[in-house]
Amino acid sequence: MSIARQYPRMTRDEFLDWAAAREQRYEFDGFQPVAMTGGTVGHSQIAQNMYYALRRRLEGTRCRSLGPDAGVATIGDAVRYPDALVTCTKGPDKDRIVPGVVVVFEVLSPSSERTDRIEKLREYNAVSSILRYVILEFTSVGLTVYARSKGDDPWIATPLIAGDVLRMPEIGIEIPVDEFYEGTDLLARREVDTGQASTAAS
Repeated sequence: MSIARQYPRMTRDEFLDWAAAREQRYEFDGFQPVAMTGGTVGHSQIAQNMYYALRRRLEGTRCRSLGPDAGVATIGDAVRYPDALVTCTKGPDKDRIVPGVVVVFEVLSPSSERTDRIEKLREYNAVSSILRYVILEFTSVGLTVYARSKGDDPWIATPLIAGDVLRMPEIGIEIPVDEFYEGTDLLARREVDTGQASTAAS
């Protein structure tokens, strides 16, 4: 989630130095810092589910999940901090930009929806190592998945809903869509609605 404010134009390195001295979190759109805003309890729950699901499945593999403080260099000097990412390239722990990012995840919010669906889609597409961009909805149980076999291929978009499985062959794992929404009102509401539908049908 982010909100643009007016700052003097910076380079990427200037931004990274500047941001390191701030308590608030920022992204960099290539021209100026963009403040990262607070989210809802539901947004936080989805993000925590995502971190746990990724970490558990990637344990013991050569890949690892990071975020939301791990930076991705995109178009020009831009730096984005996705809600989660997966890299299979090991770099020094002191690096401020993650090398070899393969998959990125963004959890939508009202303030970030346009940025995540349009601007970041374009930026992540420009990073040849990124093979999958997963957008998690915040008003319903569902994902929009943009995937490609190699870096210069166009994205192929696939919607996933409750009951589907997110398959990520590039990192060798699968996660049921419902798992991202455990503990949220969205999944609880769906389970109630499904139960009522089953009762009515019988």
